[in-house]
Amino acid sequence: MEIRWNWLKSGMVLGTVFLIAVILVKPIGVSTQFVIFDGMVWNLFSEDVVSEDSSSKTGYTSNNEYLNKSGGKYAKNIENPINYGFLFVIAMIGGGLISSKLQNSKISSDDKEAPKVFRESGHNKRYIVTFIGGILVLFGARLAGGCTSGHMMSGMMQTSLSGYLFAFGTFAAAIPVAIFFYRNSSKGEA
Repeated sequence: MEIRWNWLKSGMVLGTVFLIAVILVKPIGVSTQFVIFDGMVWNLFSEDVVSEDSSSKTGYTSNNEYLNKSGGKYAKNIENPINYGFLFVIAMIGGGLISSKLQNSKISSDDKEAPKVFRESGHNKRYIVTFIGGILVLFGARLAGGCTSGHMMSGMMQTSLSGYLFAFGTFAAAIPVAIFFYRNSSKGEA
């Protein structure tokens, strides 16, 4: 069984999921979970990263100022990582896996629905560029105190000016970078 949605149907489903999340729980944002994961790994090797503290707002504190933000909120999540954000990240990974298995056809050179740049460049090149881009976006997101899903998607849905500014900045940077990386694709070079 092969399932392939067009961009409009996919966008409608994504928007509906974001709306349901905002109504039932909170706006979606996931980059914080990578900080929590880093803290969990660090905590395996150093016992004093997170400690209980009855005087803090959350009951936990950290000797690292970043993990001690918001009254020890990150420190609490490192100590008790099973929460909405953690489950959401696991569900994203699982959803991507399920999606890849349901869509059993790959983009090939004769697939007329695929963008030309995808048909003409190799899979490995796209995977490498996507992975590096993801790392850069995640690093920048944490520097900015948020992520693309939190700033752009959830932010714009809530008509936040910062969400629209972030979206503008993202595309203003992404389009020239994509043109740079795929500049030879129109010549058939992969």
